[in-house]
Amino acid sequence: MDESGLPANSSNTELVINGDNDSATALLQEKHARRSDSLRDVTFTEFMTVGILCFINLINYMDRFTLAGVLADVKSEFNIPDDKAGLLQTVFVVAYMIFAPIFGYLGDRYSRKMIMAFGVALWSLTTLLGSFLTNFSWFALFRGLVGIGEASYSTIAPTIISDLFVGNLRSKMLAFFYFAIPVGSGMGYIVGSGAAAAADNWRWGLRVTPFLGIVAVVLIIWLMKDPERGAAEHSHMTATSYSDDLKSLFKNPSFMLSTIAFTCVAFVTGALAWFGPLFIHLGLNMQDGVNIPLERVSLYFGVITMMSGVLGVPLGTWLGAALAKRWPRAHPVICAAGLLLSAPAMALGMLLVEGYCYAPFVFMFLGEVALNLNWAIVADMSLYVVIPPRRSTAEAFQILISHMFGDAGSPYLVGVISESLQISLSWPTDEQPSQKIQFRALQYALFMTCFVELLGGVFFLITAFYIVRDKTKVDKAIADADIQRAEPSHSTAQEEAQD
Repeated sequence: MDESGLPANSSNTELVINGDNDSATALLQEKHARRSDSLRDVTFTEFMTVGILCFINLINYMDRFTLAGVLADVKSEFNIPDDKAGLLQTVFVVAYMIFAPIFGYLGDRYSRKMIMAFGVALWSLTTLLGSFLTNFSWFALFRGLVGIGEASYSTIAPTIISDLFVGNLRSKMLAFFYFAIPVGSGMGYIVGSGAAAAADNWRWGLRVTPFLGIVAVVLIIWLMKDPERGAAEHSHMTATSYSDDLKSLFKNPSFMLSTIAFTCVAFVTGALAWFGPLFIHLGLNMQDGVNIPLERVSLYFGVITMMSGVLGVPLGTWLGAALAKRWPRAHPVICAAGLLLSAPAMALGMLLVEGYCYAPFVFMFLGEVALNLNWAIVADMSLYVVIPPRRSTAEAFQILISHMFGDAGSPYLVGVISESLQISLSWPTDEQPSQKIQFRALQYALFMTCFVELLGGVFFLITAFYIVRDKTKVDKAIADADIQRAEPSHSTAQEEAQD
């Protein structure tokens, strides 16, 4: 292994870093030129594949957040406090992050179509069965099984896009794919609260996405294309050992720093997505003459989440494409700017919720737009600083770290802090905390997310110092691998000509 973590002179792989720089760069540019950067050159099968991946990503995030849209009803039926309500999401994310590396390893070596079909079928079935459970422990267990199914999809889907497209076209397709995350999250609140209100039973909110999941399984098996790994870059690298893969990722500064920064994003989105509607509901109903049901607040919060994604994800992609042409370090800087702008906007939204009806939604919308600038850009960075046969492992590792230290614990942590503050604010009485105390405790707990956003912005800025160097190493490694692969054929042809 060399200092960049790329294997050198491996009989299995391919990479010789000390080759001729000019010839390697020229070869890579020639290969990329064969693939147009225009959407007009994308085939119907490729469009269909991206469309299927986006549809599954949409229902994936709908499935995650339908429960958040009816969280007050869940708390009431199971008679649980804030910390146990947050534990439901934590159980889901813990299972999700533990199984992500397993599916990442499989995704670099076996049929991605079959792995994804299995995962979507598993999460659809367990979501449906979980909606009939009346015991809290069993319900929490089935939320964990849902996380296993979703891990199989999330680790693999971006790598299929990376194997179909290169350059700006890849960025555009990734933007389309990650566009489904905030939109699906928003639709989760809307569908969950809407179905619960229509059926007068929160459990029906969980019974919509499983039927869409059945459709997704059929589409994966019959219509989706699973390209050869590295096909878009005409790379013929083969997979190295899992230990070599992990060593390479640990030695990759751009990947590790952007993963830490993205962990901060996951921490914030996990806490706000889970407790946001409940927090706003408590604050608004403290105002004189206001009596708005949680379902209505969840609907508004879902629309804001969805519209912020509609605006924020494409805006981030457009800024990245426009600025990266003149400034190669633009991607991590845009991500940093998004977090540093989001933090004060979110803080203002939280401060104003007990005194105003519309201002909190406006500032939270602005904060979410800024936060959504990073989704597609982070995915693109994580792919272009890692060689093709290592990308599923990289996605899985990033999921593991970002969820382990991000949204796996943030809902539960916020819930624990909120419960502790309620006890402190209620002291010395032993009475049930008032609505005002519940609101204030949850507000103070959620302020923590603003500081985490600032920390994430700092890590993205540090990433900017390494991004150009690490991307160049990967481009050169791909080119050198193909030069080495072509040399034996060239020698053989010369010998045949001499004979």
